[in-house]
Amino acid sequence: MRQVHHRLAMRTTGQGLYEVTDQIARWLATQGVADGLLTVFCRHTSASLTIQENADPDVQRDLEHFFSRLVPESTQDYRHTIEGPDDMPAHIKSALTATQLSIPVTGGRMALGTWQGIYLFEHRTRPHDRTLALHLIGE
Repeated sequence: MRQVHHRLAMRTTGQGLYEVTDQIARWLATQGVADGLLTVFCRHTSASLTIQENADPDVQRDLEHFFSRLVPESTQDYRHTIEGPDDMPAHIKSALTATQLSIPVTGGRMALGTWQGIYLFEHRTRPHDRTLALHLIGE
């Protein structure tokens, strides 16, 4: 059994979904693990992870629109406002979504469905440097 760790750094340009499937797949292909489990962990409290359809960009736009209506940015609704009006809503969105994903690895590849992609979901309005921790265990 082999374990491997990696950090994937990226810069966001503001709120939205950023697909990271290809970057993770390229790293995975160099690890020599045929079968196992990949954990992807978002190391932040104002961003999250999701697996979503990657064929139609309207899916991402609809998700962003839904979350903006579900958790509005308003300083009058929250006590934690010191980091700006988008910070507490970002924490709530992160709490409603996932900060960790577990993905089976089969034949050296992620066992994602045909239209599935892995996304970092940035909840803040301004650019941020984000880091994903990858942990692969398998043989």
